[in-house]
Amino acid sequence: MRRSTFLLATLWLAFAAPGYAADLSAQLTAFFKARDPQHAAGMTVVVRTPQAQWPACETPQLLLPGNSRQWGNLSIAANCGQNRRYLQVQVQVTGQYLVANHQLARGASVGASDFRLESGRLDTLPARALINADNLVDAIALRDIPPGQPVTTSMLRQPWRVKAGQNVMVIASGNGFNASSEGRALNNAGAAQMVRVRMGNGQVVSGRVDADGNILISL
Repeated sequence: MRRSTFLLATLWLAFAAPGYAADLSAQLTAFFKARDPQHAAGMTVVVRTPQAQWPACETPQLLLPGNSRQWGNLSIAANCGQNRRYLQVQVQVTGQYLVANHQLARGASVGASDFRLESGRLDTLPARALINADNLVDAIALRDIPPGQPVTTSMLRQPWRVKAGQNVMVIASGNGFNASSEGRALNNAGAAQMVRVRMGNGQVVSGRVDADGNILISL
């Protein structure tokens, strides 16, 4: 009897495991595609954890830490009730990304025409690589960028809309309240960035720079 039970269990694993593996892989793929629909068409999810360590239930609850990267090697929790397993997966994504058209010198003002789109594996690119030319108008190169180099946000900055020591207008607004006063900027900042301002009475406030160089504070 014991021999028969063992044989039945072995046969069940032989026939059920491939289907279960395919189903879990499909669930993981659907999970990551829903998380990043923009790149779903070019996405492949590879499970690195051995199948013997997979969760036991057919439809585990899949959870990612809030600070997880978008692609690449990730650890995802798979919960079956109170039983939690961690799966190591590699999220491979193919898409377009920006590279420099030509040599860009440090400190140069650059724009969309200085870059081109290339196709390849996005998950193997450096962190915070740019995948489009949005917000590149009058950007400043922070380092020399050779032609063909993938471009990251750390290589560029927006031009300063406000510079340290500059007199600026601070506009404070709230519920039925609006007031403005002049102060002096304490740091450089581009549009939509935060800047600290010393007011005429010595008080230091922080606000966000708008497109006109005014400092906006919400009360």
